[in-house]
Amino acid sequence: MRIWAAIVVLTSSWLVSGLIASKPINATVAIADNTISSSQLISQSSNTQRSITIDKAEFGIARVDARGKVNFIPTFRVPLQEGSKYGWRIQLKDYKGEVTWREVLRLPKQPETWATDDGENFTVSADGTESVMRRKTSANDGVIENYWTIAAGDPPGKHKIQVYVDDRLIATFDFEVFPVDRQESTGTNRRRF
Repeated sequence: MRIWAAIVVLTSSWLVSGLIASKPINATVAIADNTISSSQLISQSSNTQRSITIDKAEFGIARVDARGKVNFIPTFRVPLQEGSKYGWRIQLKDYKGEVTWREVLRLPKQPETWATDDGENFTVSADGTESVMRRKTSANDGVIENYWTIAAGDPPGKHKIQVYVDDRLIATFDFEVFPVDRQESTGTNRRRF
């Protein structure tokens, strides 16, 4: 089992399709104390200060259609099916340029293995239940995001992702990875998530 991390840049539309009976997203935008407003961060690059405002923070499933188009489906329930992709995307208001972000992923128990696309700037806790990934991303369209792929041996249960920009917590996503009934995943009456 491997968990693959992929940074997917969505520059096309944000259309949501194929969602049936979704529950509200369980996400919160959290900002460090001593800030001017609840959605503003101060980022220091060299001697200049740049204000970062969070426009939208979402968690969900990424589905790739036959043409390779990625459709983002907001949800906090992820099917435990090998190949399912889940992750987050955060829209930064009126922002262009590079962003340094860090993601902390906590699992309910250790998976069989951990893996990322490039392995750089990626660490796993001693007990194997938490990973930390650091990335510097060009956010020319104002979007930063990260996705994981379910692999054999991944644990079901409650998971948590915290996203930091320049070491300040900007979003927390609590979600559940749930086992899929074999009949639902192989039958003709498939349920969509």
